[in-house]
Amino acid sequence: MEHTSVKQQSDPLPRVSTAGIARRKDKFLVALRKPGSSIGEAWEFPGGKKRDSETPQQALKREFFEEFSIDIVVGEKLCSDQFVNRDQMYELSAYAVRLISDAFVLNEHQEIRWVSLNDLKHMPMADSDKSIVRCLSNSLR
Repeated sequence: MEHTSVKQQSDPLPRVSTAGIARRKDKFLVALRKPGSSIGEAWEFPGGKKRDSETPQQALKREFFEEFSIDIVVGEKLCSDQFVNRDQMYELSAYAVRLISDAFVLNEHQEIRWVSLNDLKHMPMADSDKSIVRCLSNSLR
């Protein structure tokens, strides 16, 4: 008797990535990645990938502490989008965040800036972060 197995083809669930949107009046916090990272020398809204046991909010808190040695308070979800990186689908969720301190230590970045929404539109950013800029632009009209 011949036995054949049928492999189910299904799309794997996207990995969850988070971004923290810190705002001071009309300026937003962005950080410039160090050379050699997955998105190279591009500006980004800080955050990162969620680990299996974390909520997106816990992931953001961990990422801000790992990247800047600061604590944050995570607020409402502002927007989400999907993107592909190295053949992996991601769901990017952006949350409003409040910084507990301003004593940044740049562990993963070479620079941080507070910039206007208009300036963000002209900065070199990963496509996933550009979708957040579009979302912010639409919500602030």
